[in-house]
Amino acid sequence: MLTCNNFVFHSPTKIIFGAKTISQLKNEIPQKAKILMIYGSGSIKKNGVYDQVKEALKEHNVMEFSGITPNPRYETAIKAVEICKKENIDFLLAVGGGSVIDATKFISIASKYPGKDPWDIMPHKNNQLKNLFQPTEAIPIGTVLTIPATGSEMNTGYVITRESTKEKVGRIDQLVIPKFSILDPETSYSLPKRQIINGIVDSFVHVTEQYLTTFRNTKISDRFAEGVIDTLISEAPVVLKNPKDYSARANIMWASTMALNRLIGCGVDFDGATHSIGHEITAMNDSDHAKTLAAVIKGVLIYKKQQKMKKLVLMAERIYGKKEGTDEEKADFAISETIKFFNSIGMKTTLSSVGIKKENFQEIADRIEERTKTMGFGLGEHRDIYKDDVLKILELCDP
Repeated sequence: MLTCNNFVFHSPTKIIFGAKTISQLKNEIPQKAKILMIYGSGSIKKNGVYDQVKEALKEHNVMEFSGITPNPRYETAIKAVEICKKENIDFLLAVGGGSVIDATKFISIASKYPGKDPWDIMPHKNNQLKNLFQPTEAIPIGTVLTIPATGSEMNTGYVITRESTKEKVGRIDQLVIPKFSILDPETSYSLPKRQIINGIVDSFVHVTEQYLTTFRNTKISDRFAEGVIDTLISEAPVVLKNPKDYSARANIMWASTMALNRLIGCGVDFDGATHSIGHEITAMNDSDHAKTLAAVIKGVLIYKKQQKMKKLVLMAERIYGKKEGTDEEKADFAISETIKFFNSIGMKTTLSSVGIKKENFQEIADRIEERTKTMGFGLGEHRDIYKDDVLKILELCDP
């Protein structure tokens, strides 16, 4: 058995978890800070979160920027960058889900970017990963999480879409990890079912992209990952039936954070292929991010089944309770049970559900080819998934 990879785990984000914790905002942001509060379409004004934030910060200097959309747009974020520069903003508060937090992270770096075009912060088709700008300063960030899904409230990653070029790209920067994040499960009570389901699926796939990789002696990370998956599976039907079940909401919220705060990734390999292919579909037609993951994951797991065999067997045995049968049968069972779980909570798992037909396969593969050229390596934990592999993966997905 392979040993665990060397790793550095550094997570300075202060987590403030629990009901009615938004009131603690006033203790986390310096009194003299000039704050830009960033949020989305305005749902926080309907569910009471906005009022709680404003009350907590009534003694602070707060400006606002709204309009961040799902799959956050560069074109929108750059307007906030202009405000930050003009108003000398020195603290950013993201109030929302992963899209709002990701946009805020980009704004944080872009506001201090010394170059002409802030898009060059991101790895894109004209900007290879090896030549990427390395920031030395950023505006500090705090978050109030309202949609558990991405883990962005406790990690260094962010993903931005540029509508004009139909690119959806991401990067990581230690400088943008939030100083604090407030996780009040009650803020998620008013979420529509679509967002609840999307968040659960996104979180689930985050875990599998770390768990279902090379078989290593990483017992702690594996057990953490299994705990997160088991929690998502057991609590999903509870929150869908009773959106105001506090215990279930709390478990889902913390599981979503744990899914991508890098703790379960300590010592293990990382496979971002499902996300990478899903990103290209979203960039093409603006499908919900999680829906693209649900449509693609089956193809990725089947195509890479032999490389992932031992971990798929582990998943079948520990998560889905299958003790009998061959390794091949157990691996197939793990894949089919994952798809069955997604379907059971109302998530479709077909390419047609995200607007993809066979005639679109080549465009997706071509876009991945551009992405691998930008990165300088292929997708997956072995970095061996390229254009032709993507075509085969898409063929293995449910149409």
